[in-house]
Amino acid sequence: MKNVVLLGSTGSIGTSTIKVALDLPDHIRLIGLAAGNNAELLLEQTRQFQPAAIGISNPAKAEELRATLGTSAEVFTGTEGLVKLATMPAADIVLIAIVGTAGLQPALAAIRAGKDIAIASKEILVMAGETVMSEARKYGVQVLAVDSEHSAIFQCLDGKPADSVRNLWLTASGGPFRQTPQAEFASITVERALKHPSWVMGTKITIDSATLFNKGLEMIEARWLFDIGMDRVQVVVHPQSIVHSMVEFVDGSMLAQMSTPDMCLPIQYALTYPERVRSDRVQTPLAKLGSLTFEEPDTERFPSLNLARRAGEIGGTLPAVLNAANEVAVEAFVKRRITFLQITETVRRVMDRHEVVTHPTLEQILAADAWARQAAVG
Repeated sequence: MKNVVLLGSTGSIGTSTIKVALDLPDHIRLIGLAAGNNAELLLEQTRQFQPAAIGISNPAKAEELRATLGTSAEVFTGTEGLVKLATMPAADIVLIAIVGTAGLQPALAAIRAGKDIAIASKEILVMAGETVMSEARKYGVQVLAVDSEHSAIFQCLDGKPADSVRNLWLTASGGPFRQTPQAEFASITVERALKHPSWVMGTKITIDSATLFNKGLEMIEARWLFDIGMDRVQVVVHPQSIVHSMVEFVDGSMLAQMSTPDMCLPIQYALTYPERVRSDRVQTPLAKLGSLTFEEPDTERFPSLNLARRAGEIGGTLPAVLNAANEVAVEAFVKRRITFLQITETVRRVMDRHEVVTHPTLEQILAADAWARQAAVG
């Protein structure tokens, strides 16, 4: 039985984690839950799982939850509340599924409290991969992947050393505009960008999938998670989304992890690792699927991949700047203040202006993040 704290319980990853916990009541116990602003769903989850503590970002909603729940669960709020949940003494593992940069401080707090962490928030390792992985080694804890691509690589590596790897291959569906002519990109609407061909996800990650920034962020994440140079992190487009990623070894052999797209599988693997626990939720009928195809990514139409590679190769504060500028640009696009093409243009402009700090402290990373957000608006 694993005692799990789930930060981001009402989002898409969070609700999939809830399904996994319901599937495996003898293996997973949710002892802490945190949400952004969806107090109604958080209350429903709290009554269902009876965690010892919960958190919500809105202080007014926290008061309402305290009044409703009485002494049945402790209610926290804000960043301080996330840190308290992440460091609960009874927790075995903390799953961080908070969109954006808000998960960084609770992730580091959990590591320093000796907790394993499962990361569904790309931003944590993109912004501070060097710091997070260094702290994890220092405190002897595991950093487990929840992204389907990184979970696939983790399963394929199965403890093999980095020097046995020729390349890590991240697969990309190609998003909704894989076959859209470049001339049409200027007129892409928010509604079109939100129609992903393979996955049902939140707004931010769906737009990132349309620009392929999600794959760029995953490249940087993989670089730190598996201690591999950016020159050995590759991307291949695989529209069927059945092969979730691959490892190419130095002898030329390739191992791939395959399954029908369902986030419950990588979540379950992270929370039950090193065990494989029986579940009938995911079925993969290969004969019905027919053929699997692969294509080179088009970096002219999707320059986000080159921007991410540049950020990952240079390192320092540049990945944090790429991430922050992209967050601001995506929000501006969703609010129809900028065009689809201007998302990438904004990120490039901010990266070009940034003076990189190498081997930054956490304070310098957060300062670079704040600077980039301001620069992206201008």
